[in-house]
Amino acid sequence: MSARSRLLSVASVTVLALGLAACGGGSGSDTAGASKDNPYDLQQPGVLRAGTLTDAPPNVYLKDGKFTGFDNDLLTAVAAKLDLKVEFVGTEFSSLLAQVKTRKFDIGSSSISITEKRKQTVAFTNKYDFGFLGLDVPAASTVKGFDQLSGKRVVVVQGTVQDDYATRSNLNPVRVPDYNAALNQLKSGTADAWITPAEIGEKSATESGGKVKAVAKQLDTGGMGFAVAQDNPKLRDAVNKALDEVIADGTWAKLQKQYYPSRPIPADFKPGSGSVAPAGLDN
Repeated sequence: MSARSRLLSVASVTVLALGLAACGGGSGSDTAGASKDNPYDLQQPGVLRAGTLTDAPPNVYLKDGKFTGFDNDLLTAVAAKLDLKVEFVGTEFSSLLAQVKTRKFDIGSSSISITEKRKQTVAFTNKYDFGFLGLDVPAASTVKGFDQLSGKRVVVVQGTVQDDYATRSNLNPVRVPDYNAALNQLKSGTADAWITPAEIGEKSATESGGKVKAVAKQLDTGGMGFAVAQDNPKLRDAVNKALDEVIADGTWAKLQKQYYPSRPIPADFKPGSGSVAPAGLDN
């Protein structure tokens, strides 16, 4: 190869490298994919792609072809403050956090309890809800509380806080992928108890046709937040700001009353940043 040819070859490689650098980036960092038209580094400008569940009322569920529930309606209101449209996609809870981490979803919406272990996978927004662990059993069961579960066949949804609780309590739980599978185990008599989010457990028992009953609940002190990728603090901060806005304008309280009409709110629970008082509360 002549000196001139070698020079042209080196120049071509240099131009190619510079071109790749200019085109690089994307969702792998919190700044590379952000732009004036896409300030929150979303998969699609103007659209917040949210991973959620289809079968966990009243928190998150599918009704008449529409994703709804307290968490999803709240996220829709939050997104509106940011001039974003929400695109909900159904998934399984056991894979949701990993899907948020890898940016398959911009955000996770599923009454996700905030734990130190989960913070190793995703980042969380400020708390927007609290919850209780519930205990459902077959209608003929004599089990009445969490202290009677030793030696019982206890079912939980894999990867949930209920799974964590059962594991910490040395219950050797049976893990299933979703709430319908857990409920079916109780109905069929293949499980003695189901540890569940209390509201979901109570609703499932009511709608079970007398086959299942909710017998106990206890406070889950961690609180719930929306999950976002750790490398997207711009989205987390924006959601936190908008969350305070829907708390201040009464939307949060309205949805609480709509989906949990008989659930009292603990006096010391402060949603969002804690710097704004929830408007519209009367309890």
